[in-house]
Amino acid sequence: MSELEAELRKAVRGEVGFDVTSRALTTMDASNYRRVPLGVVAPHDADDVAAVLEVCRDHMVPVVARGGGTSIAGQATGTGIVLDFTRHMNGLVSLDPDTRTAVVQPGLVLDRLQEAAAPHGLRFGPDPSTHSRCTLGGMIGNNSCGSHSVAWGTTADSVRELDVVSGRGKRLRLGQDWAGAPQGLREVVDGELARLRTGFPELPRRISGYALDALLPENGADVARSFCGSEGTLGIVTEAVVRLVEAPRARALAVLGYGDEGAAAEAAAGLLPFGPLTVEGMAADLVPSAHVLPRGGAWLFVETGGASEDEARARAEAIVRAADVVGSTIVTDPGGQRALWRIREDASGTATRMPDGSEAWPGWEDCAVPPRRLGAYLRDFRALLTAHGLRGTPYGHFGDGCIHVRIDFDLLTEPGVAAFRRFSEELAEVVVAHGGSLSGEHGDGQARAELLPKMYGHDMVRLFERAKGVWDPDDLLNPGMLVRPAPLDANLRFSALPREPVDVAFGYPADGGDFSAAVRRCVGVAKCRTTSAAGPAVMCPSFRATGEEEHSTRGRARLLHEMLAGELVTDGWRSTEVRDALDLCLACKGCRSDCPVEVDMATYKAEFLHHHYEGRRRPAAHHSMGRLPQWLRLVARTRTAPLVNALAAAAPFAWAAKRLGGIAPERDIPRLAARTFSRWWERREKTPVGTGGDLVLLWPDTFTEHLSPSVGQAAVRVLEAAGLRVALPPTVRWRTPSGDGKGVTVAMDPMSLLRGRERVCCGLTYVSTGQLDRARAVLRRTLDLMEPVLGTAAPVVVLEPSCAAALRSDLPELLHDDPRARRLADRVLTFAEALERHAPDWTPPRVERPVVGQTHCHQHAVLGDAPDRRLREAAGLAGELSGGCCGLAGNFGFEKGHYEVSVACAEEQVLPAVRGAGEGAVVLADGFSCRTQLEQLAGVRGRHLAEVLAEGLGASG
Repeated sequence: MSELEAELRKAVRGEVGFDVTSRALTTMDASNYRRVPLGVVAPHDADDVAAVLEVCRDHMVPVVARGGGTSIAGQATGTGIVLDFTRHMNGLVSLDPDTRTAVVQPGLVLDRLQEAAAPHGLRFGPDPSTHSRCTLGGMIGNNSCGSHSVAWGTTADSVRELDVVSGRGKRLRLGQDWAGAPQGLREVVDGELARLRTGFPELPRRISGYALDALLPENGADVARSFCGSEGTLGIVTEAVVRLVEAPRARALAVLGYGDEGAAAEAAAGLLPFGPLTVEGMAADLVPSAHVLPRGGAWLFVETGGASEDEARARAEAIVRAADVVGSTIVTDPGGQRALWRIREDASGTATRMPDGSEAWPGWEDCAVPPRRLGAYLRDFRALLTAHGLRGTPYGHFGDGCIHVRIDFDLLTEPGVAAFRRFSEELAEVVVAHGGSLSGEHGDGQARAELLPKMYGHDMVRLFERAKGVWDPDDLLNPGMLVRPAPLDANLRFSALPREPVDVAFGYPADGGDFSAAVRRCVGVAKCRTTSAAGPAVMCPSFRATGEEEHSTRGRARLLHEMLAGELVTDGWRSTEVRDALDLCLACKGCRSDCPVEVDMATYKAEFLHHHYEGRRRPAAHHSMGRLPQWLRLVARTRTAPLVNALAAAAPFAWAAKRLGGIAPERDIPRLAARTFSRWWERREKTPVGTGGDLVLLWPDTFTEHLSPSVGQAAVRVLEAAGLRVALPPTVRWRTPSGDGKGVTVAMDPMSLLRGRERVCCGLTYVSTGQLDRARAVLRRTLDLMEPVLGTAAPVVVLEPSCAAALRSDLPELLHDDPRARRLADRVLTFAEALERHAPDWTPPRVERPVVGQTHCHQHAVLGDAPDRRLREAAGLAGELSGGCCGLAGNFGFEKGHYEVSVACAEEQVLPAVRGAGEGAVVLADGFSCRTQLEQLAGVRGRHLAEVLAEGLGASG
């Protein structure tokens, strides 16, 4: 243990982490920069903060305050000690509705303050798009704004008082009339009054530099306001008194369509006299699906408020009438508004990819100009991009003249980095020429501080340095930011990554086969760090269960980044730190759809496990559950299911089996079906069905085959009732395919008689446990069996969502060298998709019952559930299914050591929904894992949609 670490552990009550994982998780924020800290401290209170500063001052080690780690300019990274306020100093101390103020700690997430204020009709005005994970301390440090700044201003406008610990350890209470000012600050200001009155541009989003003009006498000598936006370089905030504003009782959202972003930008300033709450702009490049928006190539999102819905709508209609638009829509439904706002909020991640999939980066994320200059600035900005051969799609706070953009810089090569510098210097001059600010929301950090002399001149920057020296004479606090800055092209996070592609098993088609590029997808916007799953979202259940950064998608991506870098995590694929962080990943694939940049941590986990255990002893669970299809097939062949069930029901045998198999002792072993689905199929009395219907192949997945054949039987009944002809995939290899796509004939391979019947398998259990060599072998055998079918028109209907997702995504990515893999993947349909596409005129039975349950996480992430929603509606099954993850997630919830997290995930949404269901409600759960979790934790039988419809056929017949 180092001397610094020992002294910190002795001095503070909070956690002190000098381990590899703690440091790796904080090397980056949401910027292009990376700095490796010595350690991380999670202080309990202001005394801990003061103690850390004292120890670090003695050792001359810098200190960086960190909130949600979503800063985009590099200011939340450092080489010394990082203070993590999210663990303990994250509370709402008090809220006074009468004075409309709240007292908050720096680690409080903004949404938690909004939730507490809402019952009183109040809210905190600023609301960045990261509101679900950014902290108040970070917002104060950056002087954050958000979409409502045209109405309620910046964070500085909402701060009344601040409790701060200075670099020398002094406790200060900052406020107006020089309250809390460190000794010497007033003298600096009094000697520079003329410069302070003339040296700052007038615009609503001037965030760059220190706000020393707030200390002018005509501005109330407001020390707290001046402190906002100082990026942790002047002092450490330990508590804040913030102002709340009255929230409109009703809102309307007018979405205005324009021909292009230039027209939208020109129009924005003209809407401000109408008193809107927001004037946000974005172009079609950032909209995954524009069908939900009015006609246009760019849009303004203009929100209005009122005492009633009619009043809010009337104000929105007045704006629409005054605007020269090519299309418009007004939404007053809160759900519809949330859906539209999600499009805008996800832009910060979506913009990280160009339309062709190539990478784009922050760095010039939030320049701001006077709103009336926005159209002209955008034209010059576009011209500069073209001159440098760069691309980017601007969006953001058009009403405030603040533009966000990610640009496709080449930050991986020396020439590319040199071009990044040239562009940055020229763009700074363009911004200044338009009377703008280099930063309009996210701060200067390392990305822009070097260029502040272009905006303010050298004399003003020297004044900034003098102010910094008064507050922090030892340069202890976040050095390299704002004054005496590090170069904008130093410490780039990409420089540590390997230049040659890493040898991997998956194809990573969206990343050019490069695992490093896949890991680079995580830019740190931290949508995975939300503490509640909004709507149907899934990501990231393990973080919501533990609250630990290493169990978030971002945290795991950071560890993988450091593994590839090899500086902190030095043992590569053998890393225990990465293994332990991935251990609680449920492989739910929620990040694949809910992450704005589509990080696929389930795939990365499988990749890592494949390499980590290569040539080594695997955990018992990888054998017992990873090879589940083999064991169940053996039981079926020997017809010993009754014996296995009897032994599993006997406590001594069950205890031994779970211990040997690495299964959680709290779990019951599911019962096996006495007769498999395939055996039922072979022996059932075939009922003739119409010859004109399409042929569909029903996939006998492992779970349907051995554990819940009733689902398969129900599906057969429904599919045939819909006029479809059902067949099962081949169980022998065919020498040559024959058939016309309507009926299929078979030519048996004689060697199959020696091998015995083989079964198709999606390889899911092998993939989820990282047994990728085995998964490839199983999938190639499956393709051999399915090859003749691929020459027909028959779709493949998969009842188990996780298996369907594996076939649709894992199969072509794992066997990227086999063209048959893509052909089979494209053929896979869910139960509802098959009925919708191949029996469009069929009317399902009217069940007329309410439903509860949960959309399978793999279905949400990979397959989509729109056809299921339409099928439920047609059947009279009313109600919405919950989001999140059931927590069992295949083998995850059965593995020893995962039970508590598994239960916590279930308790988030699905179990409360089921417990609160009314009498007669149908509990829907298409996944076997979901049904098992409900049965074992709630004693409730969940049912596949096919079972409910099959029962309805009986009732209606």
